[in-house]
Amino acid sequence: MCRSIKTLRPPVTDDVTDEDVRAAALQYVRKISGFRAPAAHNAEAFDRAVAAVAEATATLLTTIEVRGRAS
Repeated sequence: MCRSIKTLRPPVTDDVTDEDVRAAALQYVRKISGFRAPAAHNAEAFDRAVAAVAEATATLLTTIEVRGRAS
């Protein structure tokens, strides 16, 4: 889908920052919306979507279990 979104889970990436999560969320929202940058009348909806995807991503990364890896 989005080739520029990198894998953020361990062991692929161990030190994931909030910036990494937001960048992935932004790329996802850009891809599904078809807009690189939204028009002014869509900016609020676009920003809310990025925030929601970033929050869901952060939740996912903190709750998934990577088997075969010491915690």
